[in-house]
Amino acid sequence: MSTVEAPHDGGVEGEEALAVLRRQAQHLIAELAGPVRRIRLRSGPAVLEVEWHPEEPARVDVPPGSAEVARPAGPAPAPPPAPGRAAVRAPVVGTFYRASEPGARPFVAVGDLVRPGQPVAIVEAMKLMNEVTADRAGRVVAILVEDGHPVEYDQPLVELDPA
Repeated sequence: MSTVEAPHDGGVEGEEALAVLRRQAQHLIAELAGPVRRIRLRSGPAVLEVEWHPEEPARVDVPPGSAEVARPAGPAPAPPPAPGRAAVRAPVVGTFYRASEPGARPFVAVGDLVRPGQPVAIVEAMKLMNEVTADRAGRVVAILVEDGHPVEYDQPLVELDPA
């Protein structure tokens, strides 16, 4: 995450502050060489946060007077599990992670046996890490979401073959 403090000149407030932040975000994005996931700009009390997926272009087209940032569309819905298979589903809307921290070993991999209650992933929502656990025993046959991608509530994350 990149954080940039915008120059604050006491007189810039509300919509004007957001307009300044939008312009700075556009310049910063244009100057960056590689993919960036999140930028946070602040000018006094006004804060503009932009987040996108590296595969998609960044958009900073906030309508005047709005504090919302345009975000890319979410992932396409995953197909239902194959007949006879079960899916471990997202307990909340958030960002899916296969490991407890970057560089750590994933909770599970294809071919692993899992037992009920075993952690298989985490979903970060509002800076809280929500552990995703298997509700039944089985063998992992597919990880349906890529690490670091957004997920919707009840979206299938991991497909299990009953053990």
